[in-house]
Amino acid sequence: MISPKLLEIDRSIRDLSLEEQMWLLENLVKNLRKKTNTNNFQLNSQDIEKEIAQMANDDEIQAEIAAIDV
Repeated sequence: MISPKLLEIDRSIRDLSLEEQMWLLENLVKNLRKKTNTNNFQLNSQDIEKEIAQMANDDEIQAEIAAIDV
């Protein structure tokens, strides 16, 4: 279940320009990498990119995005 706060953040992100959204995404990935590295849980950029690609092609995630984007 997606929290109302997360849905609010999603709506705010959609109001950003493409450049701002890309900046945000890059910073999120950087922060995730830092967290995973400090928790002795190593993920390299190829693993992260592979996971993101799999999520992007997941039917359930696509349905959730479509429901949110209405």
